Amino acid sequence: MASAPWTRQQLLVAFWLYCRLPFGRLHYRNPQIVEFAEAIGRTPSALAMKLGNIKSLDPAAITGGLPKVAPKDREMWAEMQENWGAFAVEMSRAVEAVQPNQPEPTLQTDLGGEQLTTIPVRIGQRFFRDALLSAYRGRCCITGLATPELLIASHIVPWHEDRANRVNPRNGLLLSALHDKAFDRGLITIAEDMTVRVASGLANEADRFFAETINAFEGRRIKLPEKFQPKQEFLEHHREKVFLG
Repeated sequence: MASAPWTRQQLLVAFWLYCRLPFGRLHYRNPQIVEFAEAIGRTPSALAMKLGNIKSLDPAAITGGLPKVAPKDREMWAEMQENWGAFAVEMSRAVEAVQPNQPEPTLQTDLGGEQLTTIPVRIGQRFFRDALLSAYRGRCCITGLATPELLIASHIVPWHEDRANRVNPRNGLLLSALHDKAFDRGLITIAEDMTVRVASGLANEADRFFAETINAFEGRRIKLPEKFQPKQEFLEHHREKVFLG
């Protein structure tokens, strides 16, 4: 007997999990999948399979998902790409409806000096950070630093310049606090071949710390994320408009 069609709320929860779980945890034995499957009235296997279907829609995923994808899944993937901010808010509210006690983490996201003043903005920034933590497996893509308190969800195109992509994880990099600041100030950038470039003329022989923490990464390839890979047009904008060259 065929199971009932997935409701929009169930799919929103599935998309929420896809954005937050590393690929290695998209299986039916994952306690978080078991918990949410029960909350939305699906089996852990069905929820894990749905996550595999969503993965198939992600062109930036480094490994493939399951081949059979429902039309509604495709429609919602397109909807998410069209308006990341609104979709992030709707996902969060769907999760809150079935699991009202989800913890609110400390936000560490570069906001270009803007304050988090509205609930939708807070939700969007939480989504942006969680998505990048998942995509980069909780490690700075330049250094490999894995201390959450020292990691920043950094925007490639600055927050204040592109409202449409403020919450788009493809407009983000997970960086250490130091490298986030260097990226934000244009001291470093990411080349088209995904290697680090350091602005010329910054090296100071007397500054050993700079040499070891910034200049030493010149020409090194960043660790690419499992999903939501940085969009080349965003990186090009950073190279042309922010990088000191």
